[in-house]
Amino acid sequence: MDYLKTVVPSQLVYERGSNLVVFNPGSGNVRIGLAKEETPFNVPHCIARHNTQAGIPNVIDQMLNTQVTTNQRVERERAYNNVASLLKIPYLNEGSSFGSASRKHMQMGRIDGYNQRSTTKKDTVFTWTNVYEDEQSSPATTETLADKSEASATRADLDVTDSKDASESKRKYRKMIFGEEAMKISPKEPYCVHRPIRRGHFNVSPHYSAQQVSEDLTAIWDWVLLDKLHITHSERHKYSAVLVVPETFDSREIKEMLTIVLRDLRFSSAVVHQEGLSAIFGNGLSTACIVNMGAQTSTVVCIEDGVSLPNTEKILPFGGDDICRSLLWIQKHYKNWPQIRTDVLGKPIDMLMLNQLKESHCDIKEGELDTVATVHSYEEDMPAVPHKTSLTSLNVPPMGLFYPNLLVPEVFPQPPRPWFQDHENMLEEIWNMDFAGGGNMGLPVWDSFAASPLKPKKVEKISLAEAISSSILSAGRIDLQRKLFCSIQLIGGVGLTKGLVSVVEERVLHAIPPTEAIDTVEVLQSRMDSTFVPWKGGALLGILDFGREAWIHRNEWIENGIHVGSGKKYRDSFYIQAQAMCFINF
Repeated sequence: MDYLKTVVPSQLVYERGSNLVVFNPGSGNVRIGLAKEETPFNVPHCIARHNTQAGIPNVIDQMLNTQVTTNQRVERERAYNNVASLLKIPYLNEGSSFGSASRKHMQMGRIDGYNQRSTTKKDTVFTWTNVYEDEQSSPATTETLADKSEASATRADLDVTDSKDASESKRKYRKMIFGEEAMKISPKEPYCVHRPIRRGHFNVSPHYSAQQVSEDLTAIWDWVLLDKLHITHSERHKYSAVLVVPETFDSREIKEMLTIVLRDLRFSSAVVHQEGLSAIFGNGLSTACIVNMGAQTSTVVCIEDGVSLPNTEKILPFGGDDICRSLLWIQKHYKNWPQIRTDVLGKPIDMLMLNQLKESHCDIKEGELDTVATVHSYEEDMPAVPHKTSLTSLNVPPMGLFYPNLLVPEVFPQPPRPWFQDHENMLEEIWNMDFAGGGNMGLPVWDSFAASPLKPKKVEKISLAEAISSSILSAGRIDLQRKLFCSIQLIGGVGLTKGLVSVVEERVLHAIPPTEAIDTVEVLQSRMDSTFVPWKGGALLGILDFGREAWIHRNEWIENGIHVGSGKKYRDSFYIQAQAMCFINF
């Protein structure tokens, strides 16, 4: 305690954060960095493997069903018209003044090359990922190969395979490519893109085994440690890890990630924190309603004095990727999209392009919101071609958060039934506890599988405003409810959408039943980029935990795992926070 009275906060962060790596995995991106840093590395959570056999698809999830049913189409159009009425723009089949203006300019031969190929220098800088590498290894590669005898074969991103023919004998394919580079591989190249996490769970399916998912996670995280943080395998024993896990993960998946971090990545110790709890500390709060809007899921959970309230958790099956697909659907409906083949599931580069358009141009505000932007066509055996085109109704897609029928999620293959059986449940004592109001915990996202009658369903098909209102009202006490309604915190990439804060306040206020004595709703401003708030909170929790009594050590985990009744029973009042201590707020 004498040390804490004299130490400068920045010195404490540097000293204790220099050997602490924080992992915050998500469906779209993974954030990894040293706790002493202000921000982590944020990379797309995907890996592209070189195909050595013919007939393998370009994307492992190619079997996804993206067909919109008649009922879904009707509901989507109705949702669009409801949003249009709210935003004071024309209905779906009425057209827009911008569309009429566009056609008028086209007749006059002018709209800055509308729907035509762009020839500006700025738009021609895109290049496909170089899938080849020289036979001579770089120093970093030499380090990786030296450790290969002990490391998994999935870790080395600079390994090579045989080239196609003799003319390319000195240019060999990279065995694995990661992150954004993996999304920018030309469709004609023999690579298959894997996404190990989808909709907040391991992407296990009949086409993607649990073992392969774990191997891909190991490879991606190991690449970030080697290529970005420059932490080699031989130095890992000097480092500890903090896992900041989303509320969507269940105990089986958390155990797999602990095994990856401790056994495969060789960290000396690790601890697990819930994402919502970490977000509280990331913004220096103790009580708040955390609304996390990620790429493929959105979650709501209330925290009181640093403790998650079990019956307040809500999980919604939509996120930023769904907003991107809605954006594409609207442009195609108005025939503003160029005559190009855009496949957001079959070609990862198309989703990357749509995400950039969404972040740059989508804004929630009244009135027609239109612009002229550059989109690209990524066709096989052709270079990427930019097109100038008009985009309309850019304020509608983000409103899908409040009108979920506007966002039609894809249907993907369910995992094999054995995947739902956890014979070593970390929380088996909690499943038998009777939480007031009924807890929302543990059930996987796949609705058609009843994993266990003791695990109630988590995913709810309601709007974001309804989820926030229902979550806070489940907290119980009126004084706590009022405090939470005035302490809403938006995190995640979607939380950066312009105009979202005011709409959340307005829609949540309207979603509160008139019988409730609540008349004020306020969203708190984040102290940093909302994308990194949970990661930063996890870093602070790891730094301030001096006792480390609940940390899991590598040898102990490999040899013993989890034993019921032992001192290392990793649980708290709700999820696996693995933390029982008082935190310092400075």
